[in-house]
Amino acid sequence: SAIRNPQSAILQMRGITKSFPGARALAGVDFEARRGEVHALVGENGAGKSTLMKILAGVVTKDGGEITFDGREINPQNAAEAQALAFSLVHQELSLAPNLTVAENIFVRREPRRFGPLGLIDWRKLNARAKELLDQFELEIAPDAPVKDLSLAKRQVVEIAKALAVDAKLLVLDEPTSSLEAHEVELLFKLLRRLAD
Repeated sequence: SAIRNPQSAILQMRGITKSFPGARALAGVDFEARRGEVHALVGENGAGKSTLMKILAGVVTKDGGEITFDGREINPQNAAEAQALAFSLVHQELSLAPNLTVAENIFVRREPRRFGPLGLIDWRKLNARAKELLDQFELEIAPDAPVKDLSLAKRQVVEIAKALAVDAKLLVLDEPTSSLEAHEVELLFKLLRRLAD
């Protein structure tokens, strides 16, 4: 077994607490992750798994505790701050825009443009970049297909591709297999193993 080195941890959460009206969601929770590791948080509904990750993603504000990410203490106040730290969370509730294409959803507000940031969207480059990400999943998903025409499982894949597109150092998936078929779950696990390697 590998020798564990605390210095190699990309994420350390210490003594995290969070209460909601009438309920204590987290009471002094510790969690640590190192580069190249894959973890599963397992527990009953209401155990606080999603709350812990939403605190990390800046969606929920913690009441107490410390978070160290990539060597410095952080306290993200919103999703944009968390994403700027190279952290991506794929929520259980999908957040795709159904009337946009797959590629537009993956690169929303980060579309490649011709002639600089104020130029027109480079549709060829946009679709090519989206296809590169989607090809990892070994599923037939056209970059120019409207998201509203996709199955729930394929929408989940697009959501994960969207998270990967920001070059995240840490990727968190909130119940990613809940809407996938058995063979799609295995493809997802295969991709996660490849990313970890």
